[in-house]
Amino acid sequence: MTPLYSVILLTLLAGLAIPAGAMIAHFEKIKPLWLEAELMHGVTAFGGGALLSAIALVLVPEGIVHFSTWSATGLFLLGGFTFMCVDIGLSKTQTSMSQLVAMLLDFIPESLALGAAFALGSVDAVLLASLIAMQNLPEGFNAFRELKTRSRLSARKIIIWFFVLALFGPASGVLAFYWLSEWPFIVSGIMLFASGGILYAVFQDIAPQVVLEKHWAPPMGAVLGFALGLVGFMLTQ
Repeated sequence: MTPLYSVILLTLLAGLAIPAGAMIAHFEKIKPLWLEAELMHGVTAFGGGALLSAIALVLVPEGIVHFSTWSATGLFLLGGFTFMCVDIGLSKTQTSMSQLVAMLLDFIPESLALGAAFALGSVDAVLLASLIAMQNLPEGFNAFRELKTRSRLSARKIIIWFFVLALFGPASGVLAFYWLSEWPFIVSGIMLFASGGILYAVFQDIAPQVVLEKHWAPPMGAVLGFALGLVGFMLTQ
């Protein structure tokens, strides 16, 4: 398989984890109710841990390579501030899509990095694609539940839109494969910008949903999510 076709296939498979997570959230029915609630909070925490691992182990380390200390910090802060403005705008319209936006902020820059990795002949691209897919699954799960609860969209429409969003992966990967691989500093800048936005989303929207009174297992989901990122990071080194 040529590198271009590999980029398209792997980013598409990673993106399809988003609607897969949504379908699991739609069809799951767990009894008793306390176990279902604990599982839901655990999955939310897992997604937050996976996002933190993406920031700490992938996006920031790759992003700072081509920037000075102050430039990197400025891009990181700009990402957080931009996401805060988006969040404020969404709250004013009585719509909450923080987890959906956070998911795309994670998925798109990592797909760009995957396309650039193939263009540069990296042998770690397949493992990176696997890590992206494992992050997208709980993020799609949580984003579906958020939209289903706080919007008027039907489950069918949400899942269809998630399939459409999965195409952002191949589009981003092909873009990076053909053009951005020649300007790696642009990819690094996108990663830093996205990192700030993702970190804002984790503490603004995801972490507060993890707490469940008199239950202590859900926070371990965050530990497991970060551990997943750590395994992927160490395997790619």
